[in-house]
Amino acid sequence: MAEDNQNNQDHSNASFKDQVLRSLRGEEIENDDSASSEHNAQNVSQHNEAEYNRTYHSQPDTQEDPIKRDEMESVGSRSAEHQTRRSDSLEEQSELGSTRSPKEDNSDKRIRKKEDRIVSRIVLIVASVLLLVIAIFGFTFYKYVNAGLQPLDQKDSKLVQVHIPEDSSNKKIANILEDSKVIKSGMVFNYYAKFKNLTDFQAGYYQMSPDMTLDEIGALLREGGTAEPTQLADGKVTIPEGFDIDKIGDAIEKNTNFKKDQFIELMKDQAFFDTMKEKYPELLTSAAEAKDVRYRFEGYLFPATYDYYKEAKLEDFVDQMIAKSNSVIEPFIPMVHAKGMTIQQVLTLASLVEKEGVKEEDRKKIAQVFFNRIAANMPLQSDISILYALGEHKELVTYKDLEVDSPYNLYKNTGYGPGPFDSPSEQAINAVLNPVPNNYLYFVADISTGNVYFAETYEQHQEYVEQYVNKTETEKSE
Repeated sequence: MAEDNQNNQDHSNASFKDQVLRSLRGEEIENDDSASSEHNAQNVSQHNEAEYNRTYHSQPDTQEDPIKRDEMESVGSRSAEHQTRRSDSLEEQSELGSTRSPKEDNSDKRIRKKEDRIVSRIVLIVASVLLLVIAIFGFTFYKYVNAGLQPLDQKDSKLVQVHIPEDSSNKKIANILEDSKVIKSGMVFNYYAKFKNLTDFQAGYYQMSPDMTLDEIGALLREGGTAEPTQLADGKVTIPEGFDIDKIGDAIEKNTNFKKDQFIELMKDQAFFDTMKEKYPELLTSAAEAKDVRYRFEGYLFPATYDYYKEAKLEDFVDQMIAKSNSVIEPFIPMVHAKGMTIQQVLTLASLVEKEGVKEEDRKKIAQVFFNRIAANMPLQSDISILYALGEHKELVTYKDLEVDSPYNLYKNTGYGPGPFDSPSEQAINAVLNPVPNNYLYFVADISTGNVYFAETYEQHQEYVEQYVNKTETEKSE
């Protein structure tokens, strides 16, 4: 019985030892209870190993078998190798675990696309808002500038005294005008003056009203004010450059209590002319000697802005215009004499130049063309003369119009004609006295652009007429 127990114990120990060795080798142990889970197997292995250690290490007298020691070392080596493999396997699993799956990548891409769309929408919204702000600002600024170019109050003709000190800049003048409540915007007026190249404003006292245009105010500032404040006028009358007696009469009736018929009657009054000639002999002597004139004062009522007083007579008002003409022409008189011309001739050519050209350089060339034609005993052939002869204001002159029987028809008559056709500006007068030398005998203006084309021969002139006049008229009719 004791032997059986001993044999059973030895067999049990041997079996246990065999299981431990197999476990260390990484082999599967056929044990239904321990194979159910890896955790239980590890627990059993640890328990059996502890039992093994207690069994074999508790026998101090047992001599260690060299073969068994070798087996143990071999087993330990294999165990270490197994542990290394297991560690590598865990690292591989860790690396595989850190690698994202395609599904996860697609999810990230969708998120990024969604974020990109949100950012794009934000950028689009911001850009749209900025464009809207710019558009609103541009429209507002346009309205501001456009309003600044208009009279402050077209219904308010009440005059105010405005003082422009010496050495005032355009900007300072603009601010004074705005503060005096005669213009809407000093800034707009300042830039308008620069655009128009109005740099010769003069100091002095001026009478202005809120219904005046920027052009009228600019012209007034260039004429010059008075050295001392004057009695406020009851109104202003502006005579634009190129106005003839007929149009001047319309302006006077519109802005004063005088009637146009009264004015026209005064223009034909020989006694009044003689009175003015005595007052301004150098200016009006050649006009007094002219023949076949319609109005002796034609061309002598200088285009400017004039004060109107209700208590003043019509003669006094006209006297202002003649006096202004005298002051403008007086500095040119030595040049007039040097050229062997009369004031009447200078003003006649200047009245044509005023209407035929716009740019100063063109006007000087046109004046020389007229001199070239006079020297060649050719008629001046200006449409301005035909319109004046007809007493009409129209854009197109017909061949029938060229046959009008009048001393003012410069298509039929050579020379200067009876006298001026309108009131020319100082620039036009200067162009006649300082023409640009050339050999041209013809010129034609493109009405759509204002450009003037000059020619020495009739053939070249006809080409320009066909290209810049007839073609334009055809396009308009279409």
